[in-house]
Amino acid sequence: MTEQENNMSENETNIETPTGQSTEEQSPSQPSVEDQLKAKDARISELEQALQLAKKNESEAMIRARAEIDNVRKRVEQDVDKARKFALEKFSNELLPVIDNLERALESTDKNNPEHKATVEGLELTLKSFLDTVKKFGIEVINTADSQLNPELHQAISMVESPEHQSGQIVNTIQKGYTLNGRLIRPAMVIVAK
Repeated sequence: MTEQENNMSENETNIETPTGQSTEEQSPSQPSVEDQLKAKDARISELEQALQLAKKNESEAMIRARAEIDNVRKRVEQDVDKARKFALEKFSNELLPVIDNLERALESTDKNNPEHKATVEGLELTLKSFLDTVKKFGIEVINTADSQLNPELHQAISMVESPEHQSGQIVNTIQKGYTLNGRLIRPAMVIVAK
């Protein structure tokens, strides 16, 4: 055989694999192409799972953030609503003595005297107008007629013996109480039966 034929036959036996190594040079310690593909597929699968987990976590975080925003919005609306409702509380407390004075003036005026008739009518109309106006803004009179003492609404200033009333029942109202949108701004001062 010639040298050239020898070289050709050696080249035929040393056919290169796609990885650039000859079949003779491939050692069992290096992974085969299939093993490398499996490893890369496994890595791709891992990354896809990590991506899915990240998407799920991001979605959950968005849901929590939206819920928190809704909760904050609701709290702010409630705070604004309360502030609006009770902003008049100090002003209301200043108006209550005026109502009391108008009621006292009506009580002390002789309604049977024809000379005071116009004054009584004027006081009654003024008081009615005043009460209607404050009612529009949520100020309500606490009803004490034929009711039991409620420490949340009434302040007992005295107790008396009364055969017509049950124990703890309100006998007389000394000063009317008021609420503003359901919140007590002044308790009714009452006399209670023993």
